[in-house]
Amino acid sequence: MKLLVQLVLWVVIAFLGYKVYDSVYSSVRFQQVKEQRFALAVQQLKDIRRSQQAHKVVTGKYARDFNALAKFIDTAKFTITQRRDSSFTRYDKAFRIDRSVDTVVVDILGYESVKDSLFKNSDAYQKLSEIKLSEDKVVNIEMKTSVVEKNEILYPVFIASIPKRSLLYDQPEQYLAEEDEVESLDEINGPEIFVGSLEEINTNGNWPIVYDK
Repeated sequence: MKLLVQLVLWVVIAFLGYKVYDSVYSSVRFQQVKEQRFALAVQQLKDIRRSQQAHKVVTGKYARDFNALAKFIDTAKFTITQRRDSSFTRYDKAFRIDRSVDTVVVDILGYESVKDSLFKNSDAYQKLSEIKLSEDKVVNIEMKTSVVEKNEILYPVFIASIPKRSLLYDQPEQYLAEEDEVESLDEINGPEIFVGSLEEINTNGNWPIVYDK
């Protein structure tokens, strides 16, 4: 009887030990998966931001969708300029004297392909709308554009975002629920990872500085 009790106790101890180990390991595994996939998402959003900023430099506005953005990258060119200070003399009729006038002259030196500047030797710009997590799992990114009025002037704005749950589709629900509510300087807060804004004139991302290293 005493031996049976001891065996039962050892089984219980072993089971509890396994549960503790599994709980700790599961948390570590989730953290590793999360950091890897979030890093992929942040890099993709950075590429979208660079592409949209280039589009705005050349056209004065942001691309309305990913197809328009890809077409722009494929065909557009940056104008390479050089600014130099210059001056000339102008006769001032009011004072009847010659006055020196300072000015800036902008010289066009040439043109550079947007594609070569941003995605040289790469066709990644054609798939900015998606993140490939595996051979059979692709997650889509949503992008919207609008305008914000400030001092009676309309400014173009955009936002690109992806839900955390889409990136962590195969992870335990308990961790997903916690991730939705996370608030930390070292974490990506909220249920989405995004860059840009439809309410403010900025192209910031909501990720911490650790993702920029």
